[in-house]
Amino acid sequence: MISISGIKYQKELEELPFFNKVQAETLIGKSGRNLDKKISQLMKKGYLISLKKGLYTTGDYFGKSEKQYFTEYLANILRSPSYISCEYVLSKSNLIPESVFSITSITTKSSRRYSNILGGFIYRNLPQHLFTGYRTITWKDKYIYIASKAKALFDLLYLKKLTDPKQEIVSDLRINWDNFTSGDKKEFNRYVKLADSRKMTAIMKIINEYAA
Repeated sequence: MISISGIKYQKELEELPFFNKVQAETLIGKSGRNLDKKISQLMKKGYLISLKKGLYTTGDYFGKSEKQYFTEYLANILRSPSYISCEYVLSKSNLIPESVFSITSITTKSSRRYSNILGGFIYRNLPQHLFTGYRTITWKDKYIYIASKAKALFDLLYLKKLTDPKQEIVSDLRINWDNFTSGDKKEFNRYVKLADSRKMTAIMKIINEYAA
């Protein structure tokens, strides 16, 4: 820990994965314009990092963190409730070949985009009854919510505008169907029934032709 002048509780501040201005007021020991000025100074020094408006982490915590888990954890935090889904999960599950550098998440709130030192964070809206199909990963004493590969594929196709569904699903998305099991198909079909959507019913028929 490098000592920085003008912070009342530096150690406690650096133990937090993120904090807002209300917490900063207590931990830094300043308020109002004095707090804003101090935050600005600390950001210029690289001691504080802005995650989004009014939300910060310290360079110390960022430097010591496991970047993948910290990024995934923050994806849940920047807009909550949310879970990680779509291309990020499909790439991580080896269902699509491309590397994905932005994290797309599903939320019941309105859509948003954020960008910070960790990368891009995209939030897409789904209705409450489709806000399901995610699991919980434990990182340290924290929880990360991330979709199964079946739900990630469902979310992507549900949200995607398809002009030629068969062409896009079979060829353009370059899905590794060998990695999409019969169990994955059954799970996907549960979400199709839940959605009660003609589009998704038609997509399910296409997937049944090509998946394992």
